[in-house]
Parts: sequence; C-alpha cells; structure tokens
Amino acid sequence: MNKVNLEQKFSLFEEHWSPKIVAELNGQHVKVAKLQGEFEWHQHDDEDELFWVVKGNLKIEMRDQTVELAPGEIFVVPRGVEHKPSSTVETHIVMFEPVGTVNTGDKESDRTVASPDRI
Repeated sequence: MNKVNLEQKFSLFEEHWSPKIVAELNGQHVKVAKLQGEFEWHQHDDEDELFWVVKGNLKIEMRDQTVELAPGEIFVVPRGVEHKPSSTVETHIVMFEPVGTVNTGDKESDRTVASPDRI
C-alpha cells in the first residue's frame, strides 16, 4: 500500500489526452490526465465516467447541456451519454472508471489509449 501524490504523478508526463493509471480499487482505475484543446465526441455504453478537475478548467459538452468545471469540482457523465471534453488551458484531471474503460469509448482514433501506462 502506497500513498499517491497527484502533483508528483502529473510531473511524470507531458502529453495531453493520454490517461495514466495511478491507483486501483473495487474494480475501478483511478487515472490522471492532462488535457488541452478539444477531444472528440464519444460515449461509454457501459460505464459512468467521473471527471475531477485538479488544475485548470474543463468544459464537457453533451447534446443537451454543457458543464464547466473549475479546480475542486467533479462531474459524472452517465453511461450512454455522448460527450466532448475540452479545455482552453492545460488542465489536470483525475478520473474514476471501471477497469478496461477506453478513453475514446465507442470511437477508435489516434487518441485511443486501450492500455494506459501505470505510473
């Protein structure tokens, strides 16, 4: 059992939109990622997706609403809801997702990370 220092984990990588696993519990991966710019529209048919903003800001567009998050705020995108995250500045987030959740959900692209690194 080891504690996780989020600031230290974020210092280990530079790339955007490439989640990294930092912990695991109850069939869930705790992932960190740096975001900037726009992601693509996608959905997760079988998983809810929790976004927790640590630094920066995050906009999550859905077809019927847009949610904007500041540091310290979280939002859960329910399974099956199409969404598109974006950020105008480099943003650090933590995500809680079932093991095996792929970042691009039902879409496959050059941003798909099927097996995230564990850091």
